[in-house]
Order: sequence, then C-alpha cells, then structure tokens
Amino acid sequence: MLMLALDTATPAVTVALHDADGDRTLAAVRKIDARRHGELLLPCVDAVLGEAGRKLAEVTDIVVGVGPGPYTGLRVGLATAEAFAAALGQRVHGVCTLDGLAYASGLTEPFVVATDARRKEVYWARYEDCRTRMTEPAVDRPAAIEEQVARLPAVGAGAVLYESVFRGVRGDLPTDQSAEALARLAAERLARGEELLPPRPLYLRRPDAKVPAGYKVVTPK
Repeated sequence: MLMLALDTATPAVTVALHDADGDRTLAAVRKIDARRHGELLLPCVDAVLGEAGRKLAEVTDIVVGVGPGPYTGLRVGLATAEAFAAALGQRVHGVCTLDGLAYASGLTEPFVVATDARRKEVYWARYEDCRTRMTEPAVDRPAAIEEQVARLPAVGAGAVLYESVFRGVRGDLPTDQSAEALARLAAERLARGEELLPPRPLYLRRPDAKVPAGYKVVTPK
C-alpha cells in the first residue's frame, strides 16, 4: 500500500507519503499556519510526491485526520482527501487527530493529549498508551478537567498552552500533528483488520456561523 496521509485539524498542515508494505515513510512535510490551510495543503502534497519521486496515480490509500478541530481548517483536509479518493477510485480512511498525536508520543504509560480548540478550550482525550484511547474526544475549558489531567503526562499544543492545568506537559515530545504518525497508525490498524473511521469531521461543537434570527427565505415566483 502506498498511503497519502494528511491532516489540517490543527494549525499544522501536514502531509506524508508512506509505504505501508515496507513500513517506511518516503517523504513528509509540515507547515504551521492556522489561517492558510487551503493555500498550503496542495503545495505540500506536490512537495511530498516530488521528493518521493512518485505520482499521485500510484497512491492506493488516502488517510485523513478527522479531528476534532475547528470547522474551517478541518474541512480543508477532509474535502481534499475525498476529492483525491474520488479521482483515484481509492479508499479514504479517517483517523482521529488526537490518536495521531498520541501515537507520535510513543508513550507506554497512561497520558492525555490536548490540542487548542480556541475560545479558551481544548480538544482532549485520555490514553492507556500511545495506541489505546480510553475516552471519547471531548472539548472543555481546561479548568473543568483539571482534576482528570493534572497528574498525567500531557502531550500536544493545547497542553502546552494551559501548562498550569496540564502539569505533566512533556516538552520533549511532539506538540503538533504528524501525518507520518497518522499513516503509520492507520497502516497498523489496517494490518490488524480493524475498520477505520469514515472521513467525516469530528467538530464536537456548533460552528460560529449561524443563520440570523428572523431570517426569511425569499423564493422567486
């Protein structure tokens, strides 16, 4: 399997090309910019394919981070993954973004992963080890979960941002998403015969944009 993995659920626009049969990542790139997901993603895909010397037509599987994440950034990666899959006639596999961060940590003890959800909140989940999530992804204000996370090692930019709550922050571990980790995790799960997630977004909360109160639909006669 030649897997193209991408994730835009965090400020990181990250893409990797992974040879699952040989268990090696051929190329990977990551750009950190929370406001330019749409602008950066396709050039990152081109860069990865170019570095690996492969064509998009050679890709057999698409892996995409499904969040949780902010609406605007997250949908860029998901829409792109769906478009590639439709054009290539290949499968697209969804993986929780928090699971990718957890896998990249390599931890073998219980810990917590947290990303910045904005609005003074974090997306987070608890893990038994780097491959095993114990809780469903959630969005909360850090103060509301302090008792649950204060005594655990913590990974991710959300934990770093609220270090007074996530007291076990592991500054020696990755804080941003890695498409390489996402691809490796997906490959492991597929090799075990596991069913991965559909490419549908985990928003966990309503989008900022709302229909104005009293809005009237005007249809032509």
